[in-house]
Amino acid sequence: MSERRSRTHRKRGYHHGDLAEAMSNVALKLIAEFGPAGFTLAEVARVIGVSAAAPYRHFKDREALIAHIASRGFEKFTAALEQAWNEGKPDPTTAFMNVGRAYLQFAENEPAYYAAMFEARLPTDLQQDVTDASTDAFAVLRRAVETLIADMPKAKRPPAMMVALHVWSLSHGIADLFGRNNPNAHPIPMEPEDLLEAGVLIYLDGLGLPLESSKKG
Repeated sequence: MSERRSRTHRKRGYHHGDLAEAMSNVALKLIAEFGPAGFTLAEVARVIGVSAAAPYRHFKDREALIAHIASRGFEKFTAALEQAWNEGKPDPTTAFMNVGRAYLQFAENEPAYYAAMFEARLPTDLQQDVTDASTDAFAVLRRAVETLIADMPKAKRPPAMMVALHVWSLSHGIADLFGRNNPNAHPIPMEPEDLLEAGVLIYLDGLGLPLESSKKG
């Protein structure tokens, strides 16, 4: 461990409480600074101030700890998207744009969770819980799409799954473009929220979707 790193993450005494929670909190800080692959369970133990064997009472390895964090991140992500959607209020279009902004805000405000959710390469046996949690988040977007396109003529109505996947991909791409882990990032003369809104509006217009409102919520 580098001198800089040892200064940044000094050992802190750990006496009582929830070790699993303490491990998650320390791991989040390490992920934010070094990425999902940038730490070990032994390092987490040193920061907390417990033996190197103590973490294994809760997580079999670093990947299991990251999977736990990723699942928790998706739960928080789902709650943020649900709040932004607000059951389609004040109108479906405005609420839909709010969902997109919530996506970008989560990526910006919770970079460690976001990295654990989307950047960690987890083994197959740990993926199911994370996949289930991510499905809940995607379901919010799909439900929003279904509401948005409900009044379109059936013959012209696009598949909700397709639209949701396209918008999810666009949101994720913009979040990554402006994210901390893009080593080739260049100055972009637009705010990410404005870039996403413009892209979504152009996309929806191309589908022939009559939009009730395009104002920011």
